[in-house]
Amino acid sequence: MAMLEVSHLEKHFGDTQVLKDINFTLEQGRSLAIIGSSGSGKTTLLRCLNFLESPDSGTIQVDGQLLLDGSVKTRVSDGEVRKKRLKFGLVFQNFNLFPQYTALENVMLAGQLLAKERPDFKRRKKEIFAEIRSRAEDLLTQVGLQDRMGNYPDQLSGGQQQRVAIARALALDPDILCFDEPTSALDPELTGEVLRVIRSLSERHMTMIIVTHEMAFARDVADEVMFMDGGVIVERGPAHQVIEHPQEERTKLFLSHYSAS
Repeated sequence: MAMLEVSHLEKHFGDTQVLKDINFTLEQGRSLAIIGSSGSGKTTLLRCLNFLESPDSGTIQVDGQLLLDGSVKTRVSDGEVRKKRLKFGLVFQNFNLFPQYTALENVMLAGQLLAKERPDFKRRKKEIFAEIRSRAEDLLTQVGLQDRMGNYPDQLSGGQQQRVAIARALALDPDILCFDEPTSALDPELTGEVLRVIRSLSERHMTMIIVTHEMAFARDVADEVMFMDGGVIVERGPAHQVIEHPQEERTKLFLSHYSAS
């Protein structure tokens, strides 16, 4: 059974329908790249998966657990939303780091806040915080920032800030890691260092959804590519097939504007 199952997902903003009957599955350990023009619904889809937007209809399941039923309009508590969000990690385009915290503190922060809800927190606070710190240090080392842990965001390059954001997303051990155009805010010379980190996660079989305009990266790193246009899934298949031999005319037209060399 697929790890992620999205069925009949739809979303409107006013009179504009931005997601139209979205259906797909993603197996554990696989990576899916989503491509398409601006306004095609890619980011809205990620925001629905991460419970930053509420779809009008449809369902989202992870490992058979129903996380969202868009037909049910009852109010969900903030605590329940937080629990559901833990299934997903989201790396934003513009890093969204807290400027008043160091790289290490940014990676530790969410874990520290969640730890306060644990029934054994008061008794084991020092031990729990030490575990969170050790995990954050390991993650920053994994993304090549072992010598930048004490730096504040304004002391880091854009590529370094994005790698901190990736470590922060990984800190809570999400089932699925999502990237929303992770290199779009970077100078070209800094793009490679972020893509190398994502590539290493793919090699370790992290389940990922990557919205990207990097066609060569989508082809070479993702297991599958999904092309969206006008709020619908136009084409989906093995990455090399979709990028190099698209079947749908809309996909061919979109890819004619990009080089995947």
